Amino acid sequence: MRRRQVLAGAASVLVTPALAQQGDALADAVREFTGGAAVQRGRVKLDIAPLVDNGNVVPLAVTVDSPMTATDHVSAIAVFNEKNPQRDVARFSLGPRAGKAHVTTRIRLATSQKLTAVARMADGSWWSDTVDVVVVLAACIEGDG
Repeated sequence: MRRRQVLAGAASVLVTPALAQQGDALADAVREFTGGAAVQRGRVKLDIAPLVDNGNVVPLAVTVDSPMTATDHVSAIAVFNEKNPQRDVARFSLGPRAGKAHVTTRIRLATSQKLTAVARMADGSWWSDTVDVVVVLAACIEGDG
């Protein structure tokens, strides 16, 4: 029994940093986009089905509560994922002439994961929304061979 305890303890030491890195990858991607600025929850609505049958084509929409005037508008929207090979899903540039802070696209999801949408406002503030998505049939992941 003692040998199993030692092996289990050693395995947990080896596995824990890898899991921690995976969990931090989403936060790191957001931090890189915002330049480390504080991000507040609210004003952003990430609209995606919570249960996706097929990860190959997943529709999503992002709406930001903004009047889209010359002084108060959304200047950028970005969407990030937790577990796809590339964390940066999509980036959009907007301005007051857009009239509405609403974007849509279709993405691929490798597996069930969190998605975060971040919006940069003209006043320099950052807002976000995060959702969990369960993927039944994962999209293909490119491998090494």
